[in-house]
Amino acid sequence: MRLQIEAIVWRGAIAESRHRFEAAAVAADGARVAGTPGAEQVTTFRSAAKPFQLLPLVERGHADRWGFDDRALAVMAASHTGSAEHLAEVRKILARIGLTDRDLACGFHEPLDPASLARVRAEARERSPLYNNCSGKHAGMLALALAEGWPSQGYERADHPVQRLMRTTVAEVCGMAAEAVTVAVDGCSASVFGLPLAAMARGYARLAAARPAGEARERALARIRDAMRAHPRLTGGAGRSGTELMEGTRERLVAKGGAEGLECVGLPERGHGLALKCEDGQGRAVLAATVEVLDALGWLEGGDLERLATARRPVVTNHAGLEVGRIEVVIEVTAAPGDPVREARTAAGA
Repeated sequence: MRLQIEAIVWRGAIAESRHRFEAAAVAADGARVAGTPGAEQVTTFRSAAKPFQLLPLVERGHADRWGFDDRALAVMAASHTGSAEHLAEVRKILARIGLTDRDLACGFHEPLDPASLARVRAEARERSPLYNNCSGKHAGMLALALAEGWPSQGYERADHPVQRLMRTTVAEVCGMAAEAVTVAVDGCSASVFGLPLAAMARGYARLAAARPAGEARERALARIRDAMRAHPRLTGGAGRSGTELMEGTRERLVAKGGAEGLECVGLPERGHGLALKCEDGQGRAVLAATVEVLDALGWLEGGDLERLATARRPVVTNHAGLEVGRIEVVIEVTAAPGDPVREARTAAGA
């Protein structure tokens, strides 16, 4: 199935902006299910890589040795909103390994959670790396370093054993050689990985297909996936796209977004994965586009579409709260290579 995906931002009857998307849907063995012409486009995995950055901690048995439960795993895989619940879980992880927020290298940024945002703006002394949406991931990286006997200092640097292991792990799960995965510095100062969308989709297909009774890596992937699905709010929070997708499908899907307009989704019942990227890096139409693509792929059920209706047809409001426009996703589908029949799907008319 070949796809072309575009989101049009309407202000009244005026087409004000357009966002184009590339996407790839892949089976766990790497077979292509669907995609756009740019499915092999290399881009940054950003926070969508977090389930695989967590994998070594679980696969090597360290999560069990530290006594981390599924709530801890969910927040280690999270891009959280900095709510009190998220902070409490990260604090528990740090206390378990004998460290504090001063050991986190991710830096501070203002949280998305309204109550937490009001707190840090009112009290400068409240500001801490705990509020960073990646603080759970960093706590997990520190736990891995200590468990392996590696220095905790500099754990975020690309030459540290933690980051080298994560590069290798991401590459293996996504079906690539480690040297083919480009490394840069993420917003949280840890490594970020560059690889094709199709490879990201394969990683999510393997996450989706992993069997709890399989070999060690499969068991670890299955545990991470199921922790994310069991605790979608810890994995993101109110307003986070991955949380909305998992809750909207009653946890049938596993989903994780990333900065610069990236969304990755796995469908366990088929063992398929999807990676979708907004070319211009804007995030406002990503969730709507993801829902439309999932529907086009046949991954959604009737109840899912009802629960995701608002996400599927987002409105544009102004500063007074007035509804002044909408976002419309248009998908063109070619059923098979060479098939001249094309179907145009829009969020307004689907």
